[in-house]
Amino acid sequence: MPSSIPRSAAVAAVVSAALAAGLLAGSTASADTSAETAAGVRVHDIQGTTRISPLVGQQVTGVTGIVTGVRTYGSRGFWIQDPQADDNPATSEGLFVFTSSLPTVAVGDAVKVNGTVGEYVPGGLNSGNQSLTQISRPTVTVVSSGNPVPAPVTISAFSVPDVYAPEGDPAAGGSINGLPLDPESYALDFYESLEGANVRVGSSRVVGPSTEHGELWVTVKPGENANRRGGAVYGSYTAQNTGRLKVQSLIPLAQQPFPTANVGDWLVGSSEGPMDFDQFGGYKVTARTLGTVVDRGLERETTDKQHKNELAVATYNVENLDPSDPQEKFDALAAAVVDNLASPDIVALEEIQDNNGAKNDGTVAADQTLKKFTDAIVAAGGPAYEWRSVDPANNKDGGEPGGNIRQVFLFNPERVSFTDRTGGDATAATGVVRGEDGGPALTVSPGRIDPANTAWENSRKPLAGEFTFRGRTVFVIANHFGSKGGDESLVSHHQPPNRSSEAKRLLQAQAVNAFVKDVLAIEKNADVLVVGDINDFEFSETTRALTDGGALYPAVKSLPRSERYSYVFQGNSQVLDQILTSPGIRHFEYDSVHINAEFADQDSDHDPQVLRFRP
Repeated sequence: MPSSIPRSAAVAAVVSAALAAGLLAGSTASADTSAETAAGVRVHDIQGTTRISPLVGQQVTGVTGIVTGVRTYGSRGFWIQDPQADDNPATSEGLFVFTSSLPTVAVGDAVKVNGTVGEYVPGGLNSGNQSLTQISRPTVTVVSSGNPVPAPVTISAFSVPDVYAPEGDPAAGGSINGLPLDPESYALDFYESLEGANVRVGSSRVVGPSTEHGELWVTVKPGENANRRGGAVYGSYTAQNTGRLKVQSLIPLAQQPFPTANVGDWLVGSSEGPMDFDQFGGYKVTARTLGTVVDRGLERETTDKQHKNELAVATYNVENLDPSDPQEKFDALAAAVVDNLASPDIVALEEIQDNNGAKNDGTVAADQTLKKFTDAIVAAGGPAYEWRSVDPANNKDGGEPGGNIRQVFLFNPERVSFTDRTGGDATAATGVVRGEDGGPALTVSPGRIDPANTAWENSRKPLAGEFTFRGRTVFVIANHFGSKGGDESLVSHHQPPNRSSEAKRLLQAQAVNAFVKDVLAIEKNADVLVVGDINDFEFSETTRALTDGGALYPAVKSLPRSERYSYVFQGNSQVLDQILTSPGIRHFEYDSVHINAEFADQDSDHDPQVLRFRP
């Protein structure tokens, strides 16, 4: 997707940033470079041996190449490739020519291009993304037509290195922009060395489902962190899955619909076109020709029904549910609760919006949303769930403006009872005291944990509830931690990438951990479950803070490593949703129920989680 930032502004900003970082040290680049003209240069001279062109900001004339792809939508332009390659594997022979208007060339045209060399950062400079070398403001001369397109470079398991990226240069703030490319050692360097070049991938497994933007993710390394359902598991900050690559059609969707694909399907045959870079995942094959999707029959999972003396607790992010959503969405989510989740006794929901959704008029109540949902569950054959929640203050909990998302407890009153203690509202904090039976009790139930803490500014406050099952008290804390918005992507020019959003989640995790410790201080074997969309991995500092002092255990770690995921992002199957258990919960069954994230047709973008145990 093109950035809204004008390309001319982005190019100028990148030049300034490159100069400030010393990336062009030793060159003559300066405020006067725009007046310089370089004649007789070839594409590989423009691309150079680092991520920043040595000719950035300069006028070039007579750059020759064969047109290998034409983009008529979004960021309009075309790619050229020099059929006379040099002998340096670090210098790409392909280049994007940004025309802004509809290109007037065709694939196979031999052209000469005059224009300005620039570095465009998809998403803008603050995104941290790498830049795309290009020629802008071009004048183009077609020399001949009908020429053969230069043979593509095949990207395969044998050509992509196993190490993802070099360490950034400390002298450049951790940037890899100025480092010489080493395409035989690092995957990102290998892809960069092919920027703009004609490439192909052969038959490959789909690891990220197709989207409405006409794209999917494949892996050229079928054995890399694979799981039994066909995905590529992201299990640590150093397991980025180097074989992942996005494939997007060059043909506008209005002319040719994109095939539907789920994780585990195969893209069979050859997909060929220029190597591009965008802000939504980085390197991608912009395919002139696209392989055929072969359906491998991925099915949605169902979990086991709890036994009568087992308590089943689930968490499910229902993705901004509100009454204006079509009834089909309510019905599909309800059927998932009943059929795929086997009607858990307690369901913690995230992203329940208020009664008029994104309409920003001060409405905060969500009773209509919840009635519509619980009615749909009954219609699907499920129990008549009751609910408990605390309405947020208007526009104070983040999410879509006017939507007022919050966490909600659903519970089956035929199986479990809720202990109501009044006094909870958006700003009132619940606490832990010794109850009449000598055990821990909440001062407010349902209630919010430490809502005045700055850790929850513009973020959802945890919802604590006290339940009773077969005479045993169970505390459940429903969470929706701060999002990863603002983090740099895996393809950032900073390596390792800057994950700035972790700071807020770390504080949030510390607040929840302290609350759980208050419960355990009164009864060390108390049954406490911390559930929800934690928005962070099982190996993250956030999870480590939640578990500090042995207060909690991330139940997802009870699963084999290949089964630890609840979300698929840019071809990586990863954990965002979690259930954590207190030490008193020694035996349990845990299930990440895969019904959404791997599929092109999704009712939510998250997979629900279920835990069964005997209190």
